[in-house]
Amino acid sequence: MAKKEDYYEILGVERGCDTEALKKSYRALALKYHPDRNPGDSEAEEMFKKASEAYGVLSDPEKRRIYDSYGHDGLQGAGFHSASFEDIFSGFGFSGMGDIFRDFFGGGGTTRPGGARRGGDLSVEVELEFVEAYTGLEKEIRLPREESCQACSGTGSRSRNLKTCPQCGGTGQIYQGNGFIRMAVTCLNCGGKGRYAPDPCPECRGTGRIRKEAVVLAKIPAGVDSGQRMRLKGKGDSGFNGGPAGDLFLEILVKSKKPFTRDGGHVIVDAKIDMVLAALGGDLEIPTVTGETRVVEIPPETQNNKHLRLEGLGFPNPNNPSGRRGDLIVTLTVATPRNLTERQEELLKEFARIEEEKGNESPFKSLTRKMGKVGEKFKKVFKQ
Repeated sequence: MAKKEDYYEILGVERGCDTEALKKSYRALALKYHPDRNPGDSEAEEMFKKASEAYGVLSDPEKRRIYDSYGHDGLQGAGFHSASFEDIFSGFGFSGMGDIFRDFFGGGGTTRPGGARRGGDLSVEVELEFVEAYTGLEKEIRLPREESCQACSGTGSRSRNLKTCPQCGGTGQIYQGNGFIRMAVTCLNCGGKGRYAPDPCPECRGTGRIRKEAVVLAKIPAGVDSGQRMRLKGKGDSGFNGGPAGDLFLEILVKSKKPFTRDGGHVIVDAKIDMVLAALGGDLEIPTVTGETRVVEIPPETQNNKHLRLEGLGFPNPNNPSGRRGDLIVTLTVATPRNLTERQEELLKEFARIEEEKGNESPFKSLTRKMGKVGEKFKKVFKQ
């Protein structure tokens, strides 16, 4: 006889956990392995049975005390059988089971056959230009969506007259299994509705649903960034039998735009300046995200990688549009002149000579000395 698995290990909880932790763990496993979600999957069905049995024991204080002290043999010796679905219902109460399967059925509590049911949620990726994310916009989103068939008013019947399902007797469920565990699964003949269409609607082929392209106008606030998610309530698939529609989630992706990069709410832009402007200072035009330019003052003796900040020219916070915006940060790079003329070389050498007279080390002299040291090292290497 195979050794029975530890109930705590099945539920993935510690031995000293409280009732709420047990309930939370069982809820997750029941949703994951429920037969209605895994039709024809024998492994999922077995896991669902194990989790139900484990919870039936551990949720009962007396059974749990005996199990903790003596294990499975202790339960059998005390006359307790393995947990059935009736045990679980008794432990939870009907409202408790409704809470466990709330997410599975798409709303609060259980759903009666043919009753109103919430539509499914949808998700779509929305690609934005850099400037669109900066300014915000209203954007048309086109997506396929399930809607109630207008031809049959969502009944699936050409005459809009439904009959009671002979397979489940109108309950929407049939029971499978023998012994102490019996499992209720959705009736395949009526799809859990409890009724069926004897004259299927030709538009929806008896399903009561059609898939069509929908156009949703989404107001996207300024300041959104890649990876953020927007929820449009009631813009998902339409509900069943008068139930509410699901939601539409927009997955935001913002394109990059040179020469800008983004750091949270700040916009970073690199700007090259020549050595004369860096040394003497002056004005410089800087581009902004919207295409306009701003004039900034470069202070004299500006060094490489200096940052200038233009306040309020960055992104706003999409969750607080009236709050402070980020800044436009300019990173200055001093460009080294290339393709010098003889006259420019003479002037630079004159500049270096004057620096030496002032007591400042000439950059040319410093470079020559460093290269000389490197040369001496090479000489020593070749002499060996």
